Amino acid sequence: MTLRSPSPADPLAPLTTEVSRPDKPEEACGVFGVYAPTEDVATLTYFGLFALQHRGQESAGIATFDQGELHSYKHMGLVSQVFDDGKLKSLPGDYAVGHTRYSTTGSSHLANAQPAIAPTKFGEIALAHNGNVVNAANLKAELHESGYDFVSTADTEMIAYAMAEAVDAGQGWLNGAVSAFKRCQGAFSLVIGTPAGIIGARDSHGIRPLVLGILGDEPTQDGGPANYVLSSETCGLDIIGAHYVRDIQPGELVWITESGITSMQWDTEAERKLCVFEMIYFSRPDSVVNEETLYTYRMRLGEELARESPADVDLIMAVPDSGVPAAIGFSKESHIPYAEGLIKNRYVGRTFIQPTQSMREVGIRMKLNPLKDVLNGQRVLIVDDSIVRGTTSYKIVKALREAGATEVHMRISSPPVTHPCFFGIDTDNQDQLIAANLSVEEIAAKIGVDSLAYLSWEGMLKTTHQDPNSFCSACFTGNYPVEIPDPYKRSKLKFETAMPSPVAPV
Repeated sequence: MTLRSPSPADPLAPLTTEVSRPDKPEEACGVFGVYAPTEDVATLTYFGLFALQHRGQESAGIATFDQGELHSYKHMGLVSQVFDDGKLKSLPGDYAVGHTRYSTTGSSHLANAQPAIAPTKFGEIALAHNGNVVNAANLKAELHESGYDFVSTADTEMIAYAMAEAVDAGQGWLNGAVSAFKRCQGAFSLVIGTPAGIIGARDSHGIRPLVLGILGDEPTQDGGPANYVLSSETCGLDIIGAHYVRDIQPGELVWITESGITSMQWDTEAERKLCVFEMIYFSRPDSVVNEETLYTYRMRLGEELARESPADVDLIMAVPDSGVPAAIGFSKESHIPYAEGLIKNRYVGRTFIQPTQSMREVGIRMKLNPLKDVLNGQRVLIVDDSIVRGTTSYKIVKALREAGATEVHMRISSPPVTHPCFFGIDTDNQDQLIAANLSVEEIAAKIGVDSLAYLSWEGMLKTTHQDPNSFCSACFTGNYPVEIPDPYKRSKLKFETAMPSPVAPV
């Protein structure tokens, strides 16, 4: 894909693209693990990954361990396309690790599908990773010098081999894992299957999420066996009837075996910096964070947005589905009716079949179609969670006007995205981010709205009802919680300096 930034001589020149991409930050990955000797762990993992499908649609994989012997299958495609009853029955075992992938490092090829498998003297390990290791180039060079050859181009395999190297040196499963973690800089939430049990772990900042659940009965008083589940989000627990226990903490490792579960803090100086975009957009709205569903948080974002940037309009609507909670919150706070103005075709997935140029010219609408009788003659305010490139927003606004809307205003329930993510979300290079190149007024003119306003950075964090310093919001500020190596930083940043750091709200 090629995407050019606006010409300095014409800041409103259209962005051109060979292949249409979503006007959103693109997915992270989903990880899942289950230790349940009395259950069909492969099928449980299948359903867990099904619930986490929104986190990655490129490939899916499951690895099971049967008396320490690893069985695995992974392929390109959606979870339901990759697995069937026959494939799941070929994966016996007492515990399993699963992954659904969207590539942020490493290209979209079967070799990069996860879990990553690495041999050790004591048996194979299977590692599923959500995040991005920013020092992957140096780590790969170090491991290559140690004699490791890589099958994939993804950073996940490097973590697996770093752990295998430490295990082969006699450090054991847990110390070997910790040794690997300490060599990695960046974001990683991991579920690792070993011949002896399952490891769940998060990086020092907990940038990507990971939760612990229990399936069936509570453990005994002496910490005896129970069926445990690890998942990127609580929706992965809900689908199989598991109960949420707690989040895995930043810098924490949990070890699940036939003896039960134990925990250790592998980084005692860990500092929580959960990606705030998990709160705004990535995680499913029914997933629970900070003892409430994200639907509730996203409604509050809309309420705050209405207080900050009101509008004199006839109806509030959303870009479905991600803008719906904030639009409802905006309607509630402003006392302006909420209506569905766009209908989404929810059966449109990723496709390699592109409309012809003539189809695009007549306005083929595969994903969203406006309701003309709702919109005709109305002053409309449309709410979305973010604008990244601006391409989809322009098409939506054009469709609303063609459906008869007399005014179209837009409100965004997050601040302008001005910096790329280095921690597991694909937000493109900085020169492709519309808010890094144009002012709010210029963006409004470009996408064709009568007015445009974003939620403030302070309002976004205040609305979490949590310590505002416990979130990573670098995509809005350029202030990254982990130092990015210069070559990697230069490959994605257009500007050399970060934006002035806002003062965190009280």
